[in-house]
Amino acid sequence: MMVSLALLMLGALAAVVAPRLVSRADWPEREPVVALWVWQCVVAAVLLSFALSMIFSAAAAWQLVRGHVFASAPHGVVEAYALGATETWWSAALAVVLAFCGVWTGAMLAREIHRAHVRRKRQRAELLVRSPLMPDEVPGSEPLVVLEAERPDAWWLPGAAPQLIITTAALRRLKGRQLDAVLAHEQGHARARHDWLLHCSAALANGFPQVPVFAAFRDEMHRLVELAADDVASRRYGRLTIALALVELNEERGVFGPCPTPGAELPQRVNRLLTPVPRLTPARRLRLTAAAALVPVVPLLVAFVPGLRALG
Repeated sequence: MMVSLALLMLGALAAVVAPRLVSRADWPEREPVVALWVWQCVVAAVLLSFALSMIFSAAAAWQLVRGHVFASAPHGVVEAYALGATETWWSAALAVVLAFCGVWTGAMLAREIHRAHVRRKRQRAELLVRSPLMPDEVPGSEPLVVLEAERPDAWWLPGAAPQLIITTAALRRLKGRQLDAVLAHEQGHARARHDWLLHCSAALANGFPQVPVFAAFRDEMHRLVELAADDVASRRYGRLTIALALVELNEERGVFGPCPTPGAELPQRVNRLLTPVPRLTPARRLRLTAAAALVPVVPLLVAFVPGLRALG
């Protein structure tokens, strides 16, 4: 029972402290891809801590579960965890609560994926109305679709066959390599499958809105995937090109005015592109990546240390 409580406290501590630590760092905007990896590792560590706490709590409460968890373990390993030394109703209650949270997480993820599927289906139906297929043309076979519209816009439609949508107004406004930069930005989203990151972060944040790490995870995913896609485009066509393209596409929406709008992060993105800060050195990027990969190992160590001590 002590191991399950330690894992529970570790997960709760990481859920509260990790967002504050990452938000104080000055490097995520310089290395958004590394920051995406760090956030995924932190969230994985939190979820793993709670999952392991559930398993050990269930093992302490019910002999049947204990038999499955420690089926091939020596008797000394089972004794090292002192699973029967505490009141079983505490263990059972904790196991049930954590199991419910796990089922709720799965339900939220399933709901988010279903909503995304319905939304994509509706968007593709609207796309067929606005851009009818030619004879013998297969829906979704064209990776690039041009729509007649007065508003400049370009977006990525995810799915089994991702498509890039761009309006005729955007084609008129974007000059030279700006169009190529916008397409490279959207292709960066498609290749990295950023839609799955957004679905997972939204499911966790909607399912557990009071947990700081999940709310921060959702907000940072929305911000960092855009920065990462900006970097993909800027490496191919230059920072000035993609910055001007963003201005051309969004100037009429009022996002660059004094009043906050739903696209209030765009001015920060443009400023970041126009005033670049040197990237981290490859050695530091490697250290951050390796350190983040070790974060989910911590709950595993907490879970297995008593058993390893008993064996050795």
